[in-house]
Amino acid sequence: MNLEDYRVKLGWSKAKLAREADIDPGTLGDAIAGKRIYKATAGKIANAISKGLGQEITYKDIEGLKLAD
Repeated sequence: MNLEDYRVKLGWSKAKLAREADIDPGTLGDAIAGKRIYKATAGKIANAISKGLGQEITYKDIEGLKLAD
C-alpha cells in the first residue's frame, strides 16, 4: 500500500497524519506527491501509521516513497 492508502485506511486527514508523525504538513504533501523525503521523516510517518494501525509498519512497507540520503 502507498502512503495515501494507509492514510485512508486509518481514516485520517493529511493534517492529522502530519500531526501524529510530528512533521510539517507540506513535507507530508511532498511525500504523497512522490517527492524525495529524508529516511528519518519516512520513519516518523511509518511510526505514526504503526501506532494508528496497532501493527508494525516500516518505511520500507510504504510503497512509492522516494528517499533522500
